Amino acid sequence: MKAKTLRGVRTTFRALRNRNFRLFFAGQLISQAGTWLTTIALTLLVLQLTHSGVAIGLLTAAQFGPVLLFGAWGGLIADRSDKRRLLIITQTLEMLQSFTLAALAFMSHPPVAAFYLTALAGGFMLAFDNPARRSFVAEMVPASDVQNAVTLNSALMTSSRVIGPALAGVLVVTAGFGWCFLIDGISYLAVIASLFMMRRSELRQPPVVARARGQLRAAVRYIRAVPDLWIPLTMMTIVGTLTFNFAVVIPLFVEHTLHGSNGSFTLLYSVLSIGSVVGALAAAHLKVIDTRHVVWASIGFGAAMFVLAGAPTLPSAFPIALFVGLTSVAFITTSTAIVQVKADPAMRGRVLALQGMVLIGSTPIGGPLLGWICDVYGARAGILLGAAAAVAAGVWGYVMHRRIVESRAVEATREMESAGLTSV
Repeated sequence: MKAKTLRGVRTTFRALRNRNFRLFFAGQLISQAGTWLTTIALTLLVLQLTHSGVAIGLLTAAQFGPVLLFGAWGGLIADRSDKRRLLIITQTLEMLQSFTLAALAFMSHPPVAAFYLTALAGGFMLAFDNPARRSFVAEMVPASDVQNAVTLNSALMTSSRVIGPALAGVLVVTAGFGWCFLIDGISYLAVIASLFMMRRSELRQPPVVARARGQLRAAVRYIRAVPDLWIPLTMMTIVGTLTFNFAVVIPLFVEHTLHGSNGSFTLLYSVLSIGSVVGALAAAHLKVIDTRHVVWASIGFGAAMFVLAGAPTLPSAFPIALFVGLTSVAFITTSTAIVQVKADPAMRGRVLALQGMVLIGSTPIGGPLLGWICDVYGARAGILLGAAAAVAAGVWGYVMHRRIVESRAVEATREMESAGLTSV
């Protein structure tokens, strides 16, 4: 029994055998916890200054709008660049952004517009950092460990959501918003140091893509020709727009509907993130991931959101949040793993950038809309809309996947018949 458990652990964490990935994992674990400090603190600060759901939606538009507008170019630059060097630049600039937020927050009467402008600057950096960071994962491990590295990276991102929000809740109440941003800025030193410490000779770098016309259009045509890419990406567009706006609906749900506090919100977000870690580790244990996993994760995510919308009290929302976290990260992890494994290495940066555009970049569209719905109809209505969107995306994905499987079976039968391999 012990030997079987040990083998299971080794299977789940096998990508950590690689030194470069261990360095990356450790640095990102510290840095991403700091990033969530800023994400939560900035949301609560703007909510405290404005008391408006629309204002929170506009904040998410400022943070992620550049990903929607420039994410594809960020992916193209990632394909054309040394990703390690590019990440050192983007992470350094993001560190400076956090220090700017800290300086603003320590002011006695900070202008709200300055927080929006700084968030917008961070969004521009994210448009280039996100595809480079995600596509770089596949270069740090051998091909056999890529899927596991991708899912462990997702587990890393979600585990940081346990530490970051909880720490943000403590710091906001005891020390103030400025310290959240300052600690986040310092945390970037860990990931920058890890990038400098990597052995470049052990990186599995694909050939740098030469400059040419029509490379973004070529990436879109390539995705459209591969069902294992365009079905998950279409689903992510729907879910990213209407379901993954946690930063908008969750604080409004906790504080306005369930009558909680800033501390209640950060605690609920941490509980949700614990479920996310469980979901990411479960996905990391899978040896093969296909479109069916994405479909069922989306349907499960929607179902969990439906239950959360019906939570009558704050205490009842905590156990439900575990399942919301588990199913949400299962959806992200399985869809990301398919893209990483199925995409041509020369196209990986652009494909991941387009994935980031539909998942993160769609937030500026859904964020203000959901903020308005929550202001007018209540936060439960915003959560219900997201739940319905996730279930609808899953059902659509299931239907399209079945059609393609059946079409492939018919084509295979015809090929066998033309070759004379079927019996009369």
